[in-house]
Amino acid sequence: MDAAFSAEKEGDLCRMTLSGELSIYSAAEAKDRLLGALNGCRQMEINLSDIEEIDTSGIQLLVLLKREAKASDKVLTLVSHSAATLEVLELLRLESYFGDPLILAP
Repeated sequence: MDAAFSAEKEGDLCRMTLSGELSIYSAAEAKDRLLGALNGCRQMEINLSDIEEIDTSGIQLLVLLKREAKASDKVLTLVSHSAATLEVLELLRLESYFGDPLILAP
């Protein structure tokens, strides 16, 4: 299953929810959608609670988004990390890179 997206916008804040797999098989499509969404807002919040599988391509995409947000003077926050997301972030020791609270989704 590829990544699925849902989005809502409140003023300058875009809220995205990703679900399914964020992997090499879906990263290119996800990249286009997420960068496009980031361009349309000043602040983006990405909910990762429904990510069932993530690999290094998915992590690279999240790193790219964080870098692009910073370069554009925007704020990107990752919230409600799934167990799969937390596992990979911890394995790669990237928890502090994102600076987001690593809270497991309920």
